[in-house]
Amino acid sequence: MKLLKILHSPVFAGLIILISSPLNPFAQPTSSSRSGAPRDGSHGFDFEIGKWNTHLRRLVKPLTGSTTWVEYDGTTVVSKVWNGKANLVELDVTGPAGHIEALSLRLYNPESHQWSLNFANSAGGTMAIPTIGEFKNGRGEFYDQETLNGRAVLVRFVISDITANSCHFEQAFSDDGGKTWEVNWIATDTRVKA
Repeated sequence: MKLLKILHSPVFAGLIILISSPLNPFAQPTSSSRSGAPRDGSHGFDFEIGKWNTHLRRLVKPLTGSTTWVEYDGTTVVSKVWNGKANLVELDVTGPAGHIEALSLRLYNPESHQWSLNFANSAGGTMAIPTIGEFKNGRGEFYDQETLNGRAVLVRFVISDITANSCHFEQAFSDDGGKTWEVNWIATDTRVKA
């Protein structure tokens, strides 16, 4: 019954329209090869399989004017699932502000040629709304719409500076429809040598 209320809510309907609408400025176009056929992006995260040292910075109170950041250090382990068409990320970091245990189940959709990033932390125990997107020109961009302090916000998650031994992650929120973005989560991963 609760699920039916969520599925029939105006917020859920708006999210579906936002994600699927061709007029959505945040929709990620499907990558194409020179022949015009969609590019297979199912191995977009292959670079990240393995164990990483993670340095994480988190903005304490996003979209409030706060400039207070907290820092964490720890590890990220990325395991391949379904021959690379999915993967599981396990984040375990600690800092003066506490301990974060989180995971992300990333799933590749062969029809849209896009990935969904499904995040959860051990404190909440449930999956958040997935960010949806893809890799283009060595950069991954993923978007969704969520609620923060009772307000609808757009979420952008970017993976950049990808090399064989390092990568950079940033999450940003926008409360003005994507005109401006405030970064609130920055992580730098460095591969742990075997």
